[in-house]
Amino acid sequence: MRPKVVGVDEFALIDIIVEAMGDRAQGEWVHLGPGDDAAVITTTPGFDQVASIDVLVPNVHFPAQAPAFLIGYRALMVSLSDLAAMGAAPRYCIVALTLTEKDAGEGGWLAELSRGMAQAARDSGTYICGGNMTRGPLNIAVSAHGEVARGCEVRRSGGQPGDKIYVSGPLGGAGACLRQDMLLPVLADAMNELQTAYYKPQARFDWQQGLSSASCAIDISDGLLQDLGHLTKASGCGARLIEENIPLVTGAQLEDALGASDDYQLLFASTQPQPDAFYIGELCAEKGIWMKGKSIDIKGYKHFDA
Repeated sequence: MRPKVVGVDEFALIDIIVEAMGDRAQGEWVHLGPGDDAAVITTTPGFDQVASIDVLVPNVHFPAQAPAFLIGYRALMVSLSDLAAMGAAPRYCIVALTLTEKDAGEGGWLAELSRGMAQAARDSGTYICGGNMTRGPLNIAVSAHGEVARGCEVRRSGGQPGDKIYVSGPLGGAGACLRQDMLLPVLADAMNELQTAYYKPQARFDWQQGLSSASCAIDISDGLLQDLGHLTKASGCGARLIEENIPLVTGAQLEDALGASDDYQLLFASTQPQPDAFYIGELCAEKGIWMKGKSIDIKGYKHFDA
């Protein structure tokens, strides 16, 4: 027996969500969307399915007092970013919500959350075809699904010494926003550049073609150093960074890029020139991460740090 959202008509809330999703609740590869026991998806012959899931909790992954629209936008986009890192095209998401009675309310907060998710889905060419809702402390779980031509996924492993390291865009914006205590107050239609970097990151699906020649890749969710450490560990090598080549968002510092989280740019290595990306170093045979001839500590966001 599943728990109900007390004092609130659960099915009326589902109607609010579906209405707020608008055109994102049905799509060309969504054969059957919200309203039945499960969604039915049309797959593409010759493609492998790629799936990921993220759980976001208040005051860890987003400020609880932030506008619901921005919470929804951010929740969907950061979940989709894992697909982009593997060279996959996004297709659909399934969302599970745990809500308090206050969050459920009359449906206004929930409608704004859903509109934010729908806008992120619209911006990324994705559909939201189903989900689940129950009572409890607020958290948002997003299961993101995409597809990639069979055998063409880009993994964290595969890098070789001599491969050049690239990032898809400037770093440190979200970290600088947090460091400068700019997360709140915030208005969805009047954000500065650092707030936009935090609340409206973009899953870099525009880099699918560029990743086709990548030897390894990851999205930068936990800081450049930590995520580069994941790449080098999986590839069995090290990395040498060129400090002056690391691109920064205006207002960010190098430490924001190296150790802060939430950039969601792609970090990848390739033997092929990538003129539209930022070249920041090379993979090397010597283990560890090096900069200016010195080994540097790998630091970044850790979910279970004491």
